[in-house]
Amino acid sequence: MKNKRFRILGKGVLLLSIFCLVFPILTFTQKDVMGPPEDLEEMKEIGESFKKEAGEEALGIFARIWKEEVVPVWQKMWNCFSNWWSNSFVPFVKGVFGKISDFFIGKIKPSVEEEFEKRKSVVEDEFQKEKEELKEEAPETGRSLWEKFMEIIK
Repeated sequence: MKNKRFRILGKGVLLLSIFCLVFPILTFTQKDVMGPPEDLEEMKEIGESFKKEAGEEALGIFARIWKEEVVPVWQKMWNCFSNWWSNSFVPFVKGVFGKISDFFIGKIKPSVEEEFEKRKSVVEDEFQKEKEELKEEAPETGRSLWEKFMEIIK
């Protein structure tokens, strides 16, 4: 039992010492890519290049975030809403309107049809009177409009 603990502890110490030796060496191998600028012109060039690269990368980052994170979230929200709509709300509305239509067909429709039949002859008579009046007024209206148009042109 103790032997096993010592082996695990020994491996851990060995890995830790390797990391402690390797990581500092890796920092010495890095090259200084960009030092401090010599004058204002060099500083301006560095700023412009950074601005250009950052702008291009920012657009790519925003596009990636939009495609990979925002759109899927909205898609999941839409799917959740449409499932709720089709499974819960639509049957409820159909049930309510089904009861209303049954009530309308059963109780209100006969009285409406009866009233419609009573007023049908009155409406047809009024329609014929209006038709006759329009036939009489149409030629006068047509001439007066044509005369007004001719007056505007002159």
